[in-house]
Amino acid sequence: MNQVLFEGRFLVNMISTLIHRSALQVQYGRMDWERLFRASDYHRVANIIYLGLLGNGDRISERWMNRFFDRYQEALVNGGSCEEAEREILTLLDMQKIPCVVLSSTTIRNLYELPETADLSPLRLYLSPEGYSLAKGYLIDLGYETTRTYPECGERMCRIAGLNIDIYRKLPFQTRYFEKGMRELTVRSQVRSGGESVRILSLEDRMVFRLASCSYQYVRDELLIRDMLDLFLYHKVWREKFDGNYVKKKLQEFRVDELADRLLRLAYMWFGEKEDKIYIQSIGQIEELSSFDILENRILNRGEFKKDHETDPQVLGLTRLLKKEEEKEMRKARRETRKRRWTERKRAWNRSLQWVFPDYKYMSTLYPTLEKIPFLLPLYWLFRGLRLLFGLLIKGGNQQS
Repeated sequence: MNQVLFEGRFLVNMISTLIHRSALQVQYGRMDWERLFRASDYHRVANIIYLGLLGNGDRISERWMNRFFDRYQEALVNGGSCEEAEREILTLLDMQKIPCVVLSSTTIRNLYELPETADLSPLRLYLSPEGYSLAKGYLIDLGYETTRTYPECGERMCRIAGLNIDIYRKLPFQTRYFEKGMRELTVRSQVRSGGESVRILSLEDRMVFRLASCSYQYVRDELLIRDMLDLFLYHKVWREKFDGNYVKKKLQEFRVDELADRLLRLAYMWFGEKEDKIYIQSIGQIEELSSFDILENRILNRGEFKKDHETDPQVLGLTRLLKKEEEKEMRKARRETRKRRWTERKRAWNRSLQWVFPDYKYMSTLYPTLEKIPFLLPLYWLFRGLRLLFGLLIKGGNQQS
């Protein structure tokens, strides 16, 4: 087992034991805590891992124990203001009549037994291009700054001791299936209680969006342990209250139904209890264990997974679609670059022509007699050019002497 995979499984096991309050046997002295901290920080679970390390500080480097504590403290201090900040932003958008759809919100924090173990980036908003510009302006006024950009799609904004917000004018999973599916979900969204412009997805549609997003993140090697944990908690709490057949049907339209199902089962294998029927169904299919190994290895290897090991038809198909979209965007960018360069050359050429052949009005200020004989403008251009050339020759001769 490679080191990266070992560290990832260690994090998963520790989170699982914390959820179920069971004991984890670890030889703490043999762990590379710098690597483990960086792995947990990458997967955005360092604040959870800190709780698992309590009581073992004497066996862990003080420097790295403090780093884990810093992440926990950030979540503890800033997490309490998340819900208030979200209410402030959504109320502002309602007051300014800026239509938007809430894709995910701080409600995910309520699914954690300890809210400070939740992530600090829960709010994602989907806006029209016009609403996007207005919303960004208001967020800047509130002290938010851009910390990450999603090219052609949106950006992440945050402020010190505040909520992190992802705003999109175009969702960053561009295939024709995802675009069509999300358009249908946003059309089905309902205006939130007490509001006018802010809309929210139904329980089922939020599940569809979360599963579809995880599937696309997996193919792009961006799926994190934190995403899998959120998925597990959301499904475990709400699975008895939403229509599973509807969710499956919608995921078929996204062309990720089988992949999403395996990711959900893997989440239960990681964090669920052995008595859970979904967990039992997952481990009961012996012939599918290799596919779960591939899923786990690819997630935990943080993008270092060898793609030629991938055999899932939906994953391979989605990979091809995303590659085509990336190539399409690259061709579009190259066309825009060529167009911009051509425009700049054309503008420079026009400036040169304008300098060599000034307009009639400018020439009249230099040569007032031209006003009486405007048809001789070309002759005056020649006269001006010769005069400038003669002046340059005289100036050059004086410098040599």
